[in-house]
Amino acid sequence: MKNLRLSGCGTALVTPFRDGRVDYDAYVKLLDRQVKAGIHFLVPLGTTGETPCLDMSERLRILELTMEHCAGRPVVAGGGTNSLSQTLNGIRELDRFNPDAFLIVVPYYNKPTQNGMYEYFKAVAESTDKGIVLYNVPGRTGSNLKAETTLKLAEIPNIIAVKEASGNYAQISEIVRNAPEGFAVLSGNDEETLPLMATGADGVISVASNIDPEDMAALAEALLRDDIAAARALHHKLSPLFRNCFVESNPIPVKAAMAEMGLIEDSLRLPLCPASPSTRALLRQTVKDLGFKVI
Repeated sequence: MKNLRLSGCGTALVTPFRDGRVDYDAYVKLLDRQVKAGIHFLVPLGTTGETPCLDMSERLRILELTMEHCAGRPVVAGGGTNSLSQTLNGIRELDRFNPDAFLIVVPYYNKPTQNGMYEYFKAVAESTDKGIVLYNVPGRTGSNLKAETTLKLAEIPNIIAVKEASGNYAQISEIVRNAPEGFAVLSGNDEETLPLMATGADGVISVASNIDPEDMAALAEALLRDDIAAARALHHKLSPLFRNCFVESNPIPVKAAMAEMGLIEDSLRLPLCPASPSTRALLRQTVKDLGFKVI
């Protein structure tokens, strides 16, 4: 079934809030900004979207709006939890809006074995005809999806990609080298886009592209056409943004930057809270250095 090949730059979209509620008007404007900038695919309802703090009605509306404003771009909707039954129920609900694929994170807190992860992802894939994108982020989940497990899962027809945020280059390189035809490897860390794509990865699911979608799309495109000189220049231009988006827990810094740009309010849901004054000042200077206007 691997007929959907994700490549280029996908944005892990933030969820804007106003007065404690999802700011759907702001969200639509963010979607339109992404499309206009040439981003390659859209990833709502992930970590950056504060999805654990959204109720199902909010998730459904966010996905509905994403599908209405994606302008034909693939949409990969976050749908993973640390419970198989909750994950299956969630993706059944979200499936009514027909996303192209679901992003399913390694179950967090439970600390499953490699066999447990395999059986979990296999069960999720068997429950749907949509593409499944594995999401390995050990820094948040407490468990690492090893290369051999990823490659075994990649043989399942509708498991189409992995978002790799382990930071383990040797592990990711092994996946790239041995992945079956049609299985995409996507960087889960902005700063690793250049080295991973230069050695065969297909793209990135980006936090930084919430702020600078045009340059992130251009970086991915340069790497896809093997224009290393152009990619290197963009990488160095964006490196401070990559670093500063993670001086506090994501999405705290990226929301601070977007608030400085007048795109959203600097509002998060507990247990996350707005950036410290020093982080806010740092991100204000970061976006100014990239040439964006601040309010």
